[in-house]
Amino acid sequence: MVVGTVGSGKTTIMDTLTKSLTILAEEGSPLGNTHKLLRMNPKAITTPQLYGVMNTVTGEWIPGVFSEIWKKSNAKSNKHISWIVCDGPVDAIWIENLNTVLDDNKILTLANNERIPMSDNTKMVFEVENLNNASPATVSRCGIIFVSPTDLFWRPLIRTWCKDRA
Repeated sequence: MVVGTVGSGKTTIMDTLTKSLTILAEEGSPLGNTHKLLRMNPKAITTPQLYGVMNTVTGEWIPGVFSEIWKKSNAKSNKHISWIVCDGPVDAIWIENLNTVLDDNKILTLANNERIPMSDNTKMVFEVENLNNASPATVSRCGIIFVSPTDLFWRPLIRTWCKDRA
């Protein structure tokens, strides 16, 4: 988990990390292949839209956004290293379904009993402002990096603000 206030540099840290690892891989470093970020906000959609739901009329499984990203990232045909970034507030409701991913099993278990294991080419990151709504069970399963809002000072924020308006 990368924890810090809005504008503290969390996204820039993740972008810099993956770009640097890709450059090293291209230069022949044993760190693997190219690294790609797959960013989503889990709070922007409902839990059934996130993980999938069974259609009560047809009995068909309707896959969710996260479950599809998870499948593609962990497919054996995937040749790059995927960083799935959940960028948004931690909520006990949506993150509860990830407990099997965060523990030693590293398996996403869906409501249709499908189990999708995490491959070595997939990394999971939570980019959050705070851990107020995270359960102790979730926090204890994650490594935490705190990004202080005072580390950047005000100049990069003003530059970014001006650049966005140009």
